[in-house]
Amino acid sequence: MDFGKIIERVKAILTTPKTEWPVVAAEPDTVRGLYTGYIAIVAVLPVIAHFIKNSLIGTGAFGITVRMPIGMGIVAVVVQYVLALVVVYLLALIINALAPTFGGQKDQVQALKTVAYSWTAGWVAGIAVILPWLGWLIAIAGAIYGIYLLYLGLPETMKCPPDKAGGYTAVTVIIAIVLSWILYLIIASVIGTAVLTGAAMGGMHITGSNGESVVVDGNGTLAKLAAMSAASKQLNAAQPSSAAAAQQLAMGKMVGAIAGGTSVEPLSLDQVKGFLPDSLGDLKRTSVSAQRSGAMGMQVADATAQYSDSNGHDITLEVTDTGGAKGLVAMASAMAPEEEKQTDHGYEKTHTESGRLIHEAWDTQSKSGEFSVIVGQRFTVKATGTADGIDQLKQAVSSVDLAKLESMKDQGVTKN
Repeated sequence: MDFGKIIERVKAILTTPKTEWPVVAAEPDTVRGLYTGYIAIVAVLPVIAHFIKNSLIGTGAFGITVRMPIGMGIVAVVVQYVLALVVVYLLALIINALAPTFGGQKDQVQALKTVAYSWTAGWVAGIAVILPWLGWLIAIAGAIYGIYLLYLGLPETMKCPPDKAGGYTAVTVIIAIVLSWILYLIIASVIGTAVLTGAAMGGMHITGSNGESVVVDGNGTLAKLAAMSAASKQLNAAQPSSAAAAQQLAMGKMVGAIAGGTSVEPLSLDQVKGFLPDSLGDLKRTSVSAQRSGAMGMQVADATAQYSDSNGHDITLEVTDTGGAKGLVAMASAMAPEEEKQTDHGYEKTHTESGRLIHEAWDTQSKSGEFSVIVGQRFTVKATGTADGIDQLKQAVSSVDLAKLESMKDQGVTKN
């Protein structure tokens, strides 16, 4: 397995697709070779990222974090990964069958190349699910760029006339959406059953904003999860540390490829915490925490503070240096669509203002919402919670020195 070759291909297909597709089309290969030498490696990235998010980091809001037990997470990982590989092959079969319809030439290997390399953007962007609130924006950006890669690739791999590539792409995308939806339903069914079973047996891990956790397991469940966790630790310990370090470095370079071959060292925790004010108007800071974590080759620094008063206002302010994911954040900022949704009791919208991507949402019934902004295509500042209105959340974000934060966007950035 040549990680260096995979990294170079990821970088080339993402940054110079017009010149890389002819190279891809001319390469001799096999279905087995494509799976073992590229697809099985790159496609696993978002799957592992989901496991890290769901079972290790956890999901939640307003100070409550829910983590899926390791056993459930492993089941979800296996199902998602296997089905993803199957969908890739099924879509390649369809692309191959459609080739004559759009003036192309049938070739199963070339069809598989088309899917593998056009989906690279989505697979790499899928890693960003571990980032707070930005994951869905980056996923959209990756999907959009993947469509563009498909459009560029079809004339090279399937030999269709360029003027028919648009229609070929459109039909393929529609079919891909249907297949992906079926995949989602299957995964949701498996995960949903696991969650319901785990919840009934008390297997979910819930952590409050005070850091205290409650774990309640039914008879036998705890022992099984403990055994799986111990086995996982033993497996990791059995692997040479040098090999693990090499794999982590390779993944880091793969992520960095989308940023044009750069790596980013996040700000120190003291620097990130320094942007959180002691108070938000009449709301006093009740707690502050910071952490620096790394996964899939990305280092992220995050600081969070809680603010509240006696009137029921409770705001969480978070400053995040996305560090190694800077390239993914830049892609999301450039490609995320502007949209607005209205309901009977609130709204949600994403828009760009003064070059900064902003996401805001407000619910008039619960008097709660969120206001988030991306600064310097690297840092995120987010305020969530119960307040008098969205303006109070906007003021919370404005309390952070955004100009100073933006001036630090190139700090720690080096070329690979």
